[in-house]
Amino acid sequence: MNADTIRQMIETGLPGARATVQGEDGVHFEATVVCAAFAGKLPLARHRMVYATLGEKMGGEIHALQLKTLTPEEAGT
Repeated sequence: MNADTIRQMIETGLPGARATVQGEDGVHFEATVVCAAFAGKLPLARHRMVYATLGEKMGGEIHALQLKTLTPEEAGT
């Protein structure tokens, strides 16, 4: 698994989202996801939305994913 593949999965699964993903060891990653669909949702709900885009890869090929989830307004964009 690599960071670019995860970014593509997130952006495909959350239309309109922009994601930046980093991870050097292939199993531990950090992602910042900006998506208008996060508006009005609590952080846990936002994280679940992102995890849903990754499906069974979470806990398997992706051992850990640290998330920062923002609306465009929160991101200042």
